[in-house]
Amino acid sequence: MTRVLGIELRRSAAISTAIILLLAGAGLLYSLPDRWAAGWMPLAMMQREYLMLLWPVALAAGAWQARREHRSHVAELFASTARPRAQRMLPTLGAMGIMVAGAYLLAAAVAVPWMFDTVRYLPAAPFAVIAVGALAMVAAAWLGLAVGRLLPSPLTAPALAIAGIGVLQVVPVALVRREWLALVFSPSHGMGQYTDYQTVSGRVSAAQAVWLVALAVAAAVLLASGGWRTRVAALLPAVLGAGVAAMIVPRGEFAAHPIDRVAQEQVCDAGSPRVCVSRIHAGLLPEMVPPARQALALLAKLPDAPTTVEEDTYTFHPDTFPAWRADTLRISVRVDKSGHLGDQDWVVPELLGRAFRGPYDCDNGSETVSRAAAAWLMGREPRPDHGITEEPQVNAEAVTLWQGLRRLPEPQALARVAAVHRAAVACEKQDGLLAGK
Repeated sequence: MTRVLGIELRRSAAISTAIILLLAGAGLLYSLPDRWAAGWMPLAMMQREYLMLLWPVALAAGAWQARREHRSHVAELFASTARPRAQRMLPTLGAMGIMVAGAYLLAAAVAVPWMFDTVRYLPAAPFAVIAVGALAMVAAAWLGLAVGRLLPSPLTAPALAIAGIGVLQVVPVALVRREWLALVFSPSHGMGQYTDYQTVSGRVSAAQAVWLVALAVAAAVLLASGGWRTRVAALLPAVLGAGVAAMIVPRGEFAAHPIDRVAQEQVCDAGSPRVCVSRIHAGLLPEMVPPARQALALLAKLPDAPTTVEEDTYTFHPDTFPAWRADTLRISVRVDKSGHLGDQDWVVPELLGRAFRGPYDCDNGSETVSRAAAAWLMGREPRPDHGITEEPQVNAEAVTLWQGLRRLPEPQALARVAAVHRAAVACEKQDGLLAGK
């Protein structure tokens, strides 16, 4: 059997399909590394999101391979042999399954060196997500084989590719009010990350695995079928698998977007003052400590200044909003495409700006005043932050206030900056404080 499988690997489209899928999968990942460089779960989920394109390719490849006997005009000859069709199909199923699953797994492995030196947190969930993705590729290839055998036309493969893209697009829309079902029947749905702390429930992976195994079994039975009764019977595994998967998958508003609470836990540097980041970004702690402590040292000139820096792990998921504390500055870690903090010049201005904004729900702050106060502590002119909501006049007005502070004696300027900080902590109006009003 091993010898037959080796011959099938060499003579079928399995290897060429694997090469195409590997190049496409790795190319898609490396086209936007900043979307997954933060951790293993972002990588696993991003690769699953790309099934939107890879799954139809595997489907079409299976259909193309199924035409081999028809193209060679040997279908009737093979059908006349005493060897059962199911036995003849096993090497083809094995070759296509091994190659498409291997290409998917290898594409993920190619991305590992990219973040090997920065990512420390490795939960079990990414392995399940990647395994289900590989299983989805096997199911697609086998389904393509079955359909291609029933419809041995040159148009079947491209038609299946288009249909595959359409199905993956339509299923989430059609099941928008039952998103838990979309999680089962669309292997790419719910995989777009909105935060590095997002994960995939074990029950979701189990439900998807049940459905994909059932789909693969149904496709194998359909490929080996010799009559209409067997073809009808091939629907049974798919129906049973769909029913079992629907019972397993979790329901609820956040079933598609659960949060990994362990990934959110703060990991702190041993020195002082205390600087912490979330566990998923623990590998970046050495990069965050120097600028964070520099910011705290600048703020130490103020009375009752913050003494701790922690990563802001808030998401829109319930119970993830941290309590505000005047002695703690919270910052969102920005991971660049290399998996590092990249240009760290943004850290100090970001932290100083947070110190002058006050509680999360406070709307009495002034971006102009806080930016000018932070710039005075840093000893440089205010700069635009190029944010989405940045207004041109904000930085210009901050520069004017900063210039006014520069003309004052240092004790007087420091007193005004301290007044801005006190107003931020008390959620009071900051307008006019730097101008001495």
